[in-house]
Amino acid sequence: MILVTGGTGLVGSHLLYQLSLTEEKIKAIHRKKSDLNAVKHVFSCYNANFENLFNKIEWVEANICDLSSLEITFENIDYVYHCAALVSFNKKDYQNMRKINIEGTANIVNFALSAKVKKLCYVSSIATIEKNTTNKLIDEKNDWNNETNNYGYAITKYGAEMEVWRGAQEGLNVVIVNPGVILGSGFFNRGSGELFTKVYNGFKFYTEGITGFVGVKDVVKAMIFLMNSSINNERFILVSKNESFKNIFFKIATAFGKKRPNIKVTKTLSSIAWRLEWVKSLITGKPPIITKHSASASLNSYKYTSAKIKKNGFEFENLETTIKDVCSDYTKLNK
Repeated sequence: MILVTGGTGLVGSHLLYQLSLTEEKIKAIHRKKSDLNAVKHVFSCYNANFENLFNKIEWVEANICDLSSLEITFENIDYVYHCAALVSFNKKDYQNMRKINIEGTANIVNFALSAKVKKLCYVSSIATIEKNTTNKLIDEKNDWNNETNNYGYAITKYGAEMEVWRGAQEGLNVVIVNPGVILGSGFFNRGSGELFTKVYNGFKFYTEGITGFVGVKDVVKAMIFLMNSSINNERFILVSKNESFKNIFFKIATAFGKKRPNIKVTKTLSSIAWRLEWVKSLITGKPPIITKHSASASLNSYKYTSAKIKKNGFEFENLETTIKDVCSDYTKLNK
């Protein structure tokens, strides 16, 4: 039986759809207040008659930080896809991220070891890959640097990776994937999905920062590919293309038939924006839309290579095709 954590998130829900097409038995964790309809939303992007596929999943109410709920969850589990995580660039969420991302992953690893799970796939991020400012492409060999990767999300995802590697040292077969910015359908009100919503609604701003992008379908395909392979105790960067935010926004606008953003965000404008958001957050108590880190990240230029997984026979979908498909799903789901 396969266990999926984070099944109600972007990667987890798309993964569940692909797994539901197989004959494997699937169990997925969800928290008490999570929205299973969001997963159905994703399934509907693939297939209008998705109910039978969705009903193949055994949903278990559990929390990766609650040991008692996990003990029951791991009964008869052979393979684990660990997708659950808290993603935030708000300093107020740091301790909660440590609990979910690091302690939660430690719990998953410990139960996987106790249950003698055959293999575990962990979804990390390029945030844990050391950056450099040279023209050299960033790969899996770039070692972690505490001085340059010192923001909360990166620290907690790196800490989670260390727990996975600990599991490997104790005899657990593992693979780690490090996706870039993930583009996919179904969650257009948060995360990278908001890029599509903003552009559709006439977002006017763009930056020329560069990073790695990848479609969620490719992330899921790579995870299944690695889990079904003989590859163990390796990690793989998943980036189909290095692209500027400007070009991504322009391509999304073109796919929607909308006007392209036309105001370039400079370093000065970016600094003003995150400070204004910080003040607004203090007054309203709501999380800032833009943080110091996210403002800075949108201006940085880092290029990654997925040569390692490509050498193992994996191929990525054209990013332009990914964007067109997501825009089509957005239009369909928001009629």
